[in-house]
Amino acid sequence: MSISRRSFLKGVATTSAVSLVGPSLLMSSKANAAETTGTWRVSGSHWGAFRAHIYGGKVQEIKALELDEHPTEMLNGIKGIIYSPSRVRYPMVRLDWLKKHKYSGETRGNNRFVRVTWDEALDLFYRELERIQKDYGPWALHAGQTGWRQTGQFHSCTSHMQRAVGMHGNYITKVGDYSTGAGQTIMPYVLGSTEVYAQGTSWSEILEHSDNVILWATDPVKNLQVGWNCETHESYPYLEQLKQKVADGKINVISVDPVKNKTQRYLNNEHMYINPQSDVAFMLAAAYTLYTEDLHDKKFIETYCLGFDDFMQYVLGETKDKVVKTPEWAAEICGVSADQIREFARMLVGGRTQILFGWCIQRQEHGEQPYWMGAVLSAMTGQIGLPGGGVSYGHHYSGIGVPSTGFAAPGGFPRNVDQGQVPKWNNDDFNGYSKTIPVARWIDCLLEPGKEIRYNGSKVKLPDYKMMVISGNNPWHHHQDRNRMKKAFQKLQTVVTIEFAWTATCRFSDIVLPACTQWERNDIDIYGSYSGRGLLAMQKLVDPLYQSKSDFDIFTELTRRFGRHKEYTRGMDEMEWVRSLYSDCRKANEGKFEMPEFDEFWKKGVLDFGTGKPWVRHAAFREDPEINALGTPSGFIEISSRKIDRFGYEHCQGHPMWFEKSERSHGGPGSKKHPFWMQSCHPDKRLHSQMCESEEFRATYSVQGREPVYLNPKDAKAKGIKDGDLVRVFNDRGQLLAGAVLTDSYPEGVIRIEEGAWYGPLNEKVGAICTYGDPNTLTQDIPSSELAQATSANTCLVNFEKFTGKVPPVTSFGGPIIVE
Repeated sequence: MSISRRSFLKGVATTSAVSLVGPSLLMSSKANAAETTGTWRVSGSHWGAFRAHIYGGKVQEIKALELDEHPTEMLNGIKGIIYSPSRVRYPMVRLDWLKKHKYSGETRGNNRFVRVTWDEALDLFYRELERIQKDYGPWALHAGQTGWRQTGQFHSCTSHMQRAVGMHGNYITKVGDYSTGAGQTIMPYVLGSTEVYAQGTSWSEILEHSDNVILWATDPVKNLQVGWNCETHESYPYLEQLKQKVADGKINVISVDPVKNKTQRYLNNEHMYINPQSDVAFMLAAAYTLYTEDLHDKKFIETYCLGFDDFMQYVLGETKDKVVKTPEWAAEICGVSADQIREFARMLVGGRTQILFGWCIQRQEHGEQPYWMGAVLSAMTGQIGLPGGGVSYGHHYSGIGVPSTGFAAPGGFPRNVDQGQVPKWNNDDFNGYSKTIPVARWIDCLLEPGKEIRYNGSKVKLPDYKMMVISGNNPWHHHQDRNRMKKAFQKLQTVVTIEFAWTATCRFSDIVLPACTQWERNDIDIYGSYSGRGLLAMQKLVDPLYQSKSDFDIFTELTRRFGRHKEYTRGMDEMEWVRSLYSDCRKANEGKFEMPEFDEFWKKGVLDFGTGKPWVRHAAFREDPEINALGTPSGFIEISSRKIDRFGYEHCQGHPMWFEKSERSHGGPGSKKHPFWMQSCHPDKRLHSQMCESEEFRATYSVQGREPVYLNPKDAKAKGIKDGDLVRVFNDRGQLLAGAVLTDSYPEGVIRIEEGAWYGPLNEKVGAICTYGDPNTLTQDIPSSELAQATSANTCLVNFEKFTGKVPPVTSFGGPIIVE
């Protein structure tokens, strides 16, 4: 009989046997007290910083760091991540891939795996890297999928994986991301930067100077719970002040959104309903009103903008579709009356107006258009660059709007091969294929290899890759159309995934290596992604569970197999790297921020740099547009873009336009067969798919063990559905089970299933129902346009019904079927 260390400690901690183990005579009284009471250590996460009580080798309690005055309840889910039944415990290999040597993947996804040793797994991994480079070349290896890695500057899984794989040979990578793909591509042409990841006007400036704040498809109260680095939640005091100013009638806040979101319910502000995916029509009619009523700022447009006349010719019906974009025209599309549109337009220029956009609105077909059009509307008000005016695309993200301290942040583990070094397979011949692809088109590569697509002014030839390496990333969460993915994955020869939780990506892999969580290793992190509040020591809470290892250890052993481990590690171990990153940071801040020696910092756990100074986005450009020119081709705000116009794209032309969608509810295409628009926005109680595996926390919001589907009570009643019923949601792409939550926050014709719900197919076959409620079972995998080639997840119509019959078990959690 064998017993795991974890089980032994659990037994010791919960039985009287612990009293039989006396303290060592060599143990000091201080150490003895620590053993009796446990220790507290500091660490962090996307959800915030915390102190963890460790006793008996296990995390017993987690409480928010004192600096965090508005901690999220999601801290309660961290223990459930560490001790989740879905942990990847051992190196695993897919049965059919191992035993039958089947590189084709007909059975990929059946979740049948064999446990192997670490040496066996790494030998297989290395063998496959060798085979791919020898038999094909770098075009046959895709190691570019990346996502929301665990926090920590040293243990960044993407950096470790790509550095190690890059030492072996070249590979396919990606450009862009799922969060902001359309926005980050269009905005450099319009305002000169991606905007979505840029620091925005400080909240204090908005609170002091804004008369109107437009929350356009954004939900900061929900989304600011998480951050790219360790989140400080410093935005929430500003939101509290905004709430009070709304109550006092000092700031007019309007939420433009099909649904009443968490922020609108918190602020108790005005809600302007708009039909899903119709925002551009609404904005064009507002622009028409500002122009025809002579309300637009002519001097601002003349001084700071280009292309206004060409755009207005389209609005007035003189070019393109010859349709005049009147409020009456827009009202038929967007469900807002013509008079309301006029009132909205007049309000924009009736005082200082700050427009805040979310990201969900650009994750749709033609997602470039609402962001472009939002900048045009703001330019017409003449308020870009003024305190409390203009437009922002990121105030819901990672503390954007909290003033930055300006401290020099620590670097990280290098992602690339060191200068002067060459890969073992130094082959840069990609066989005519593109070595970089738009992130959301990787499934197209498998289904249509060799196809040439247009992307952002260039052409991309989709590579016919045979192998994928995926680390700390869950593409079986963030991509669209699960059944299309199943067909594509059957064509892959080998998929290697390094992960700590048994996600759907692991289920559809061939080799799975168990990484440890961020709380089972030492690291250092930035405290406050945009505020730069300070530095955080991420002190290891417990030893890696089961046979898990850090990414650093895993890839050290992989590179050892081809003699590059010394170059990979630069001869340093984990703590030497952490000390080095801190030391470099300390030198960079000399004369600006006094930082203590490393040991003092590590013992204290956190270094607080204080708060920064308020700032106004685009203020320098407004002050002098020639000296402080934007990054656009002209240096000015481009209401019309000659460069984009020269691309000759059908779905993204020389200025903002209204394009009909392939699927649109409320009378739009496809709505007769599938009448409901499904919104799959960022979740309220997870970070994308992270924390879905935390059982106790998941139980606080799931319905009959399924992901919630939020329904309007009238829509539910018409289908005989009550609160708490199981619901089958479906369209021609797939089907899923979810638990009904009835609320009037969602209008008739609109449902919500938050993305990140773990995919749990009943079996590996195409068309199998998802047993837990992953909305990407239903979303369509089409590009936003030829410009960005980004995701269009929110262009999605569905139908639903009360589920009847035998209820299938949830298959999303718990790990693989282990075959001896």
